[in-house]
Amino acid sequence: MKILMVVTLIAVLGALASAGFFMLKRNPGADGTPTSPADRDRRMARALAVRVGLCVALFIVILVSWAMGWVKPGGLPVGV
Repeated sequence: MKILMVVTLIAVLGALASAGFFMLKRNPGADGTPTSPADRDRRMARALAVRVGLCVALFIVILVSWAMGWVKPGGLPVGV
């Protein structure tokens, strides 16, 4: 279960990076035609929507894993 959480976190970072890439991209498309700002905005919004969906899924997986006892909260020892 922890591996699934790490993979999802990496996917969240990948979606965030792709949104940043689309935000900064000003080069022409693959076929040489310039990309319109509306196309870039649409791709960036889709990447950010994927990121939000992955974050919600990760939160639900963490809650379910905690409720089932698959993961236990750790933390810093207090009063040692």
